[in-house]
Amino acid sequence: MARNGGQLLVECLLALGATKGFGVPGESYLAVLDALHDTRGRLDYLLCRNEGGASFMAAAYGKLTGSPGLCFVTRGPGATNASIGIHTAMQDSSPMILFVGQVGTDMTGREAFQEVDYRAVFGSLAKWAVEIDQVERLPEIVARAWTTAVSGRPGPVVVALPEDMLTDETDVPPLAAAPKLYEAAPSSAAVAAAHDLLARSQRPVLLLGGTNWTEEGRTALQRFAEDSDIPVVAAFRYQDQFDNHSPVFVGEAGVGMPPHVRTLIEEADTILAVNVRFGEMTTNGYTLLSVPQPRQTLIHVHPSDREVGKVYVPALGIQAGPNAFAQALEPVQGGWAGWREEARAAYEASFQAPAQPGPVDMVAVTAWLRDNLPEDVILTNGAGNFTVWPNKFFRFGSRARLLAPQSGAMGYGVPAAIAAKAAMPARTVVCFAGDGDFQMNCQELGTAMQAGAQPIVLILNNGIYGTIRAHQERHYPERVSGTTLENPDFVGLAKSYGFHAEKVEATQDFAAAFGRALESPTGAVLELAVSPEAITPRQTLTQMRIAALNARKADV
Repeated sequence: MARNGGQLLVECLLALGATKGFGVPGESYLAVLDALHDTRGRLDYLLCRNEGGASFMAAAYGKLTGSPGLCFVTRGPGATNASIGIHTAMQDSSPMILFVGQVGTDMTGREAFQEVDYRAVFGSLAKWAVEIDQVERLPEIVARAWTTAVSGRPGPVVVALPEDMLTDETDVPPLAAAPKLYEAAPSSAAVAAAHDLLARSQRPVLLLGGTNWTEEGRTALQRFAEDSDIPVVAAFRYQDQFDNHSPVFVGEAGVGMPPHVRTLIEEADTILAVNVRFGEMTTNGYTLLSVPQPRQTLIHVHPSDREVGKVYVPALGIQAGPNAFAQALEPVQGGWAGWREEARAAYEASFQAPAQPGPVDMVAVTAWLRDNLPEDVILTNGAGNFTVWPNKFFRFGSRARLLAPQSGAMGYGVPAAIAAKAAMPARTVVCFAGDGDFQMNCQELGTAMQAGAQPIVLILNNGIYGTIRAHQERHYPERVSGTTLENPDFVGLAKSYGFHAEKVEATQDFAAAFGRALESPTGAVLELAVSPEAITPRQTLTQMRIAALNARKADV
């Protein structure tokens, strides 16, 4: 049967198991939009308000489900707007495919209207970038894009679709089914070598991260860690991949790293790093482990050969999938019980913080959420000082999830929450957003309204870009520039998008307001009046400024 390229693409995606796509329409891929007209209820196209928001949704969807998040955008401005989601998916190791309309093949290389060379632009930003020039090759390349996105270290793929290729007809059949991919298993010799190194250690640490965990893999890793009594640290923003209630979990190595986590990694003699990309935040600016030869004995396990040894030379490098490796592990016994107990006690103590100045105290609010949110809650956040609350003051059980960008991208939280609600509508989804962070993509509340995927959004409104203000006060005290915000009526804005909305101006009013938010069938936005003084849990903005001024005086 003859099909045009747009129909063939959509039929291939259905065969691969795709059920959701996010995008903004454009004339460059009308044939795809036409084909999606007939797939409602099987492959749904969620209409977004900006390509940046759409690409964030796709990145978050891939991170949450393990299946590639699909994003459809038009050429030129559409693709460049979407680039933020590509960068985020790459740093998060999230499977994603960005389909971009392209100028016709008869105009390529002439700088036609909105023409971009996507292989050049996205070649270093994505895991793979490709352009399909012949409609007959569409099933082949789409299958490769899907496999590339989910295998090894998962990541984003960019596929450019010339307009005339999408309207060309062919009798080439679509894909029949998704590939069955099994992760690489470690050799018995590799597992034995890892056991031997751990058994000879006195202060071991298990460091985990990444996105391609299965329930079986996570369970096996937790069983190994508990039976071995080894302290477990999560890489930056991957603390949801290990049950925080386990006695061996001791914290997250990320922005605002707790002192006990920093000390634990520095003083460890052996680090078993499973599925970890050694980024700047997890290593405290590459200072906790020396580059390229760590003082600690490093066992690095990763499914991608490009990650093992990329930054640090491991004592033992194992290319294997994290789940297969975890299931191959046997308990290791050693005399480090006190080492683990001390780290766990420090983790428990890290939840203690003084009452925060201002109308709404986030220490109390987050404590209430810890005690009252359902076990399978999904939390999301973008970037800013406010992220300390979902990232450092919440305990993720085995069923809870965190969608937060390793790239530190502002504006991620709201689209991620919408994507999570679209993927798993029965689950409670709560987005934490600063007032500046929220306004990066607040227009996507319209997407949520139209798709019926409306989460609960908590806006921590302190009237400033908090992270940058904190840096200003540390480095240029009393010289505030470009970080004070004049904000709109957030409650009125949210109501105009059909959300339940209210402003919480006192800590004691939060619980009742959140109860009303949970009961709302159309999602909710709660604006929390937070003082700019409450810039960090343990140091106010004024204290930060005074410390910086005193340091300057001491230098003089």
